[in-house]
Amino acid sequence: MPGTGLHCLLMRPELCEYEHHSAGKVREIYEVDEDNLLMVVSDRISAYDYVLDTEIPDKGRVLTAVSAFFFDEIDFPNHLAGAMDDERIPEYVLGRAMLCKKLDMIPFECVARGYLTGSGLKEYQETGSVCGVELPEGLVEASRLPEPIFTPATKAELGDHDENVSFDVVVEALGEERANELREATLSIYKKAAAIAEERGLILADTKFEFGLDADGTLVLADEVLTPDSSRYWPAEGYEEGKVQPSFDKQYVRNWLTGPKSGWDKSEGTPPPPLPGSVVEATRSRYIEAYEKLSGKRFSDWIGQCV
Repeated sequence: MPGTGLHCLLMRPELCEYEHHSAGKVREIYEVDEDNLLMVVSDRISAYDYVLDTEIPDKGRVLTAVSAFFFDEIDFPNHLAGAMDDERIPEYVLGRAMLCKKLDMIPFECVARGYLTGSGLKEYQETGSVCGVELPEGLVEASRLPEPIFTPATKAELGDHDENVSFDVVVEALGEERANELREATLSIYKKAAAIAEERGLILADTKFEFGLDADGTLVLADEVLTPDSSRYWPAEGYEEGKVQPSFDKQYVRNWLTGPKSGWDKSEGTPPPPLPGSVVEATRSRYIEAYEKLSGKRFSDWIGQCV
């Protein structure tokens, strides 16, 4: 295949081997053939519905490595259409690309929450429930829920914000049988992943999945799965209900952006400033540490497989 380079694939899709299909905040999708897509994960990072100008080196490889690990660990149909070194994947994106089956995607983010934080906490404080699921009184930041809950959200367009919805909205859109299947799959996969994380000293506070349907109508797990971008992981050691937990996701970037050093006010509607080198390196380290803790493997070994 032509050696057009990674910069071409991420920034100039019209010059690359496959026709550019679509783009998200982090991913670029290319059409390989009538049945398969190539999903390439960039090093871009988003926060507060903005794609930042500053990239996080190796972030795309980390997200791909984590997804590959969990697709292998979780016994559920997934969208992979070949190995991570499949000959149809251009050499210059090995380690940050997945060959995927084309699916009819479900138009909801399927969120599982085992702990109360983020938008779930805000909604609970206002209503005593999350997405219509009534919760006990007296819960606080980082409270463990009696049972994990399914809290779906709409899929927002690029630049917009996902909105939490009730289960009834999913039923109305997809029918009761499919909605129940989504809820059961989401919670089952979450529980399996949370158990894996717990064995490795991590708490999986919440996560979001995307599902699609194959040609036979089978529900298939798609996109990224259980990555630091789509999930909140907290260290089990030092966990304490009632306070914000340190995390392995991009919360470090969010905290810097809303802190005094950035000089940025998200309420003004202006794009965030570039990240300083110290924040970039600290964020990269957190992503790599998450992969290594979860998988029990060295990130350098994953890199070695890609060259």
